Amino acid sequence: MRYDMVIFDNDGVLVDSEPLSNRLLAAYLTELGHPTSYEDSLRDYMGAAMHRVHDLVAERTGQRLPGDFDDVFHGRVFAAFERELKAVPGAVDVLGKLVAEGVPYCVASSGSHERIRVGHRAAGLERWFDDGRIFSSEDVGRGKPAPDLFLYAAERMGVAPERCVVVEDSPLGVRAAVAAGMDVYGFTAMTPAARLSGATRLFGDMGELAELLI
Repeated sequence: MRYDMVIFDNDGVLVDSEPLSNRLLAAYLTELGHPTSYEDSLRDYMGAAMHRVHDLVAERTGQRLPGDFDDVFHGRVFAAFERELKAVPGAVDVLGKLVAEGVPYCVASSGSHERIRVGHRAAGLERWFDDGRIFSSEDVGRGKPAPDLFLYAAERMGVAPERCVVVEDSPLGVRAAVAAGMDVYGFTAMTPAARLSGATRLFGDMGELAELLI
């Protein structure tokens, strides 16, 4: 293995949640009077922490989202996860191979700890991630594209940043990994390769990842 640790983004990389959550986000923003298409949501918010939604709406409209926006949105998302969420095809195989090879791994997500846990439970990934392997933007002051979350994960796992590789599917995540001094493999299943051009390497099938890392 060419790296000492693999850091996974969560949404879109381990769990196939991006279509669900971005459709719901676009619909809710539109409902509140901020017309947003699914494509707009993917472009502006994919891979971001919730504060980015608040910041962009305020910047563009001068209006603040309701105080209960996050709670209502997450309630809708969690209900959809319980009904529909699945693991990204190939993710379980990759995790199994990392365990077999004794390679440390973790997840570092812009989502909350609750969102990560609900998603993993719904998608059947809970057994692969104990509390010590889960890191959220809630744990740091700034979310992606700042490098803070990835640097925090590396520090807590006891691995030097330059010995880590990040698996990401969003431009914000790629920027964060590069800023952290880490290699980053860009997953192009949902994101056009051109939008992940800063990645060390690009791949489109999660089933290929283990061989690419060795």
